Amino acid sequence: MIDGKIDISKFEEDVKPIDIKYYLIKYSRYWPLYATCIFLGLVITFLFHRYSVEEYEVKGSILIKRNASPEVRILDRSNIFSGGNNLENDILLFTSKNLAAEALKKLHFDVTYYASTNIKEIELYDKSPIRVEVDWDYPQMESGMILLTMINDEQFKLSKEEKGFFDFIAAKANGPIDEDILNKVYGFGEVIFSERSKFIVRQLKPMKQGDKLSFTINNPVNTIDEYSRSVTVRPLNSYGTVLQVSTVSTVVEKGRDYVNALMDSYLDYDLNEKNRISENTLKFIDEQMYIVEDSLRNVERRMLNFKVDNKLLDVNSEFGGVLSNIQNLEQTLQNMEFELGYYKTLQAYLEVKGNDYSEIIAPSLMGVSDGSLSGLIAVLTELSLDRRKLLTVVEEVHPKIKEIDSQINKIRENIFENINNLVANTESRRRQITQKLVEYNQEFSKLPQAESNYTNIFREYKLRENLYNYLLEKRAEAGIAKASNISDNSIVDYARRGSLIFPKKSQNYGLAVGLGFFIPLSFLLGFHYLNNRIMDQIQLKNSIRIPLLGTIGYSTKETNMIVAEHPKSMVSESFRSLRSALFYLASEKKSKRILITSSVSGEGKTFVSLNLAAALALSGKKTVLIGLDLRKPKISEYVGVANKVGLSSFLVDKATQEEIIIQTKYENLYIVPSGPVPPNPAELLLKDKMSTFLDHLSESFEIVIMDTPPLGLVSETMDLLRFSDVNLYIIRQDYTHKKYLLMINDLYANDQIRNFYAVFNGMRAGGDIYDFGGYNYGYGYNYSYMRKNKYTGNYYEDEEPKKPKDRLNNFLARFRV
Repeated sequence: MIDGKIDISKFEEDVKPIDIKYYLIKYSRYWPLYATCIFLGLVITFLFHRYSVEEYEVKGSILIKRNASPEVRILDRSNIFSGGNNLENDILLFTSKNLAAEALKKLHFDVTYYASTNIKEIELYDKSPIRVEVDWDYPQMESGMILLTMINDEQFKLSKEEKGFFDFIAAKANGPIDEDILNKVYGFGEVIFSERSKFIVRQLKPMKQGDKLSFTINNPVNTIDEYSRSVTVRPLNSYGTVLQVSTVSTVVEKGRDYVNALMDSYLDYDLNEKNRISENTLKFIDEQMYIVEDSLRNVERRMLNFKVDNKLLDVNSEFGGVLSNIQNLEQTLQNMEFELGYYKTLQAYLEVKGNDYSEIIAPSLMGVSDGSLSGLIAVLTELSLDRRKLLTVVEEVHPKIKEIDSQINKIRENIFENINNLVANTESRRRQITQKLVEYNQEFSKLPQAESNYTNIFREYKLRENLYNYLLEKRAEAGIAKASNISDNSIVDYARRGSLIFPKKSQNYGLAVGLGFFIPLSFLLGFHYLNNRIMDQIQLKNSIRIPLLGTIGYSTKETNMIVAEHPKSMVSESFRSLRSALFYLASEKKSKRILITSSVSGEGKTFVSLNLAAALALSGKKTVLIGLDLRKPKISEYVGVANKVGLSSFLVDKATQEEIIIQTKYENLYIVPSGPVPPNPAELLLKDKMSTFLDHLSESFEIVIMDTPPLGLVSETMDLLRFSDVNLYIIRQDYTHKKYLLMINDLYANDQIRNFYAVFNGMRAGGDIYDFGGYNYGYGYNYSYMRKNKYTGNYYEDEEPKKPKDRLNNFLARFRV
């Protein structure tokens, strides 16, 4: 409360809303920095794209037709309600090294060709004008980059390529090179031979003298490993059986050819596995036919010899019926013996083999028509093929292998049980037929001896002939089955085009723009957050509790007497505004005492005191300026007055009042120097003479301005506050720390000080902003409009031309907040 009135400035809201416009204006001034960073980001991104090797993703798709047999779903009850498609094995097979090796056999990937360029790596692939044919039967050395230089239309020279700066980050091979083949002249089609190399270079397209290209010879094992890892296989959707096969390549055509070759190799592998059963069947039938054919020839010779010796022509006319029955029974008995042999062979095969039954012969191919056995054998074969396929990419201990082995054991047990039943039934029928055959033989024995012997030979001949014809028929069927085999799977889409996945140019340019803007903005935000100095009026008003009375612009003049020597300057006008605001304060006083202080030294107390005194003197007020900073006196130096006699001299009785009050060369302006520095300045200012002296000045002058020491450093300033009517607290832009204001805020909040007002000194304006300062609740305000640190309209005198040495500061001033 001041003079019975409420000081409304203490009821300001502590929490103020965020001024979005303030921050937009504050950080928009740095647009050249943003533009520079964005430009640099775009240039760096362009250079990155220029020297980066593009990578493309090439995709193809294949349909897997795989349905589990009903027998498998019955034996393995976990599969009864699940789908029959198992794509995991096929996915693993696509990434296996065996399939990669089969695919690479169809391609020419053992040599890689590059264009000779210093910009970036460019692989030629099918656009290469040469082709290197490597003899892999000869020990080859995996070679580094070899440079081929054309000497004339028919000859070339091989040399070692020198690495450039960008080759250190390129993918070109730089392994050892066979020095024996370098720096020699060769012709196209000539065998290039050494102890570690053997290959031929053939020309596909004409080349000119001086043309260059590079190539590397790739190790087949490393190539297989590389391409087996480069393939990615995944289902196109969760409910279908179409697999998408993709790879990443620097050349679209190369990736396309590999994906297509890989899918073709998968179909070939599937077809070969199906043909394996037919091939085993044909092999078995050929072995049986060789035996039957040899025995058939022997019987034919015996029958021919017997007929010639006994002069027999035909015995079938009389005993044809009995002989026909005997032949039919013997044929049936022979078929049973064949089936029993197959059963026993199959049983022995199942006992000897472990878990691989992919080469088992199907019963239908051998004439065995038992449906149950045929179904079980088919299921066993399919499981065995799946196991073999899975073993190409996993080990025996894999859980999937264990699961398949469990299913195989169940099927195997059922087959053993089925074979035992079939053997028992077949042997029972064989005994019955054998009994009937004995009866027919007894009846046939009544024939004459010659005819009987002939019939026995003829019967054996027919038996062998029928068996041979049967094997011929089965061999033809197996051959037709093999010829008509096709893969169950089919290619849906061959790989044709590639999509660029690195570098992602649009994304990178967008990222460059974003980072070019946000990196400097983040730096500025961090810098301003960590910067503890007062930078503008908004920060000042948020950091101090006392009212802001006015702002003083930054002076570029070489003198401290700005108002007196440059009355039409920008800074002089700001002091006039401050003078106008002071007229409303303590207006009831006949003589005003104005005390000027600050937190620390260097904030411009003396500068403000001098020019405020000059502004008041110019208005016709008789003004005196007292230098109360007895520790570091500066006023006399700035005004050009000797400091041999001053206030300290008067307080120690070495001078009179009249001697220390000195009139300056400026009208209405007087000065009281500080005088020699005393040993006890605080005690001197507490003397009664000081109060008497101030009363004397108040009677003689209308304005008394007291330039005091910093409030936060010395104690005498607090003692001098009892003599003042108005107190000005000087705060300097980009100099005063926020923590310095804590003391003045505490004093003000605890009512330990009164009539205190802030003055913002050394204000630099950047860009086009309005600078409002000093709303002091009815006492007046300070208004100015600055554009790039100058008043607009050329109303006031122009600033002095900037010196060349200040160009950097002038540029930075554009961004000063």
